[in-house]
Amino acid sequence: MRLFTYWRSSAAYRVRIALALKGIAVEQVPVHLVRNGGEQHAPAYRALNPQERVPALELADGTVLIQSPAILDYLEETHPAPPLLPTDAVARAKVRSVAAIIGCDIHPPNNSSQLAYLRQALDQDEAAVSAWIARWVTDGFRAVEALIGDEGYCFGPAPGLADVFLIPQLYSARRFDVPLETFPRILRVEALAATHPAFAAAHPASQPDAE
Repeated sequence: MRLFTYWRSSAAYRVRIALALKGIAVEQVPVHLVRNGGEQHAPAYRALNPQERVPALELADGTVLIQSPAILDYLEETHPAPPLLPTDAVARAKVRSVAAIIGCDIHPPNNSSQLAYLRQALDQDEAAVSAWIARWVTDGFRAVEALIGDEGYCFGPAPGLADVFLIPQLYSARRFDVPLETFPRILRVEALAATHPAFAAAHPASQPDAE
């Protein structure tokens, strides 16, 4: 398998965490999202992923999967151990709820293309962009803080899907200096993940294309 990735992409970061947790080896293919106007817009990559984003996962037979939630579902279904989701249906829904808050509500307004639109088309300065980022991160994290548990990772002693989404979003929040002191549960999960080898291996600073 080949993972088309960018070191600082939080969506690609999610997939790297899941791959590391499950012990799945892949070849990483860096796609620089800034250099030369963004390598994701090059014709060769557009033919691979018409959405022109990362990540994309190319399987051994040449099939290409895009969108991190779909890739994570594929990994969970084809490599079920260790699981990212509990067996109980209600518990699975709760985990997916937290993942969805991050993946559907926090991340999209703060994606690189949306931020570029704020800066370029709407002529917003960096202070306005930072305020925009902080607004959506803070709103979403407030809900996440209320939904996760008081011990261990988001939902227990082992990392799962919610943590796969949360840790990259925390990395992004810190990049943009979003205040996090009011989220002690989230910070507990972050500190615990920092001691886990899978999260360390997936961290942006550990990637071959890190700058």
